Amino acid sequence: MTARIDLVSLGQGQAPKAEKAIERARTTGGWALLQNCHLSVSWMPKLEAIVENLSESNHPDFRIWLTSMPSASFPVAVLQTSVKMTMEPPTGLRSNLLRSYANLDNRELNDSTKPKEYKALLFAFAFFHAIVQDRRKFGAIGWNIPYAFMQEEFAVCKIQLKSFLDNYADVPYKVLNFLGA
Repeated sequence: MTARIDLVSLGQGQAPKAEKAIERARTTGGWALLQNCHLSVSWMPKLEAIVENLSESNHPDFRIWLTSMPSASFPVAVLQTSVKMTMEPPTGLRSNLLRSYANLDNRELNDSTKPKEYKALLFAFAFFHAIVQDRRKFGAIGWNIPYAFMQEEFAVCKIQLKSFLDNYADVPYKVLNFLGA
């Protein structure tokens, strides 16, 4: 696939190159990756026109990939007809992890027949819980039903984790994965 992808980093004077990359990919079944769309504000209306004029006659393997920082000048029509991915670090992850660990003491961390496994798996549950809690701020995006994901869910995971580790010779990873997620 690397031979069939055209990468264009948008900015000053790169619009003609981007248009050629799109046309070449459209006819040959390649991919056009246009990076930093937010740097080419004046070309965004042209991109919108190009996307609107795409048709069923394009090669079936043709794709346009666009990267951009958040920008008010990015064409709404392009966003509405696209599959979108957001790549941003969760801002509250650290605070959520600290909040989960603030309620633990050394006695509780070592109160298992397998303290090493307990600590590692507890961190995994705390990390997952912190991510889920942070994702709540995005509302329905990514979740099909609203759910609170409170500290009680993490407490239940701790209890179940300790129980399964203390009552089984081997760590039941599949069961814990199912219970924690």
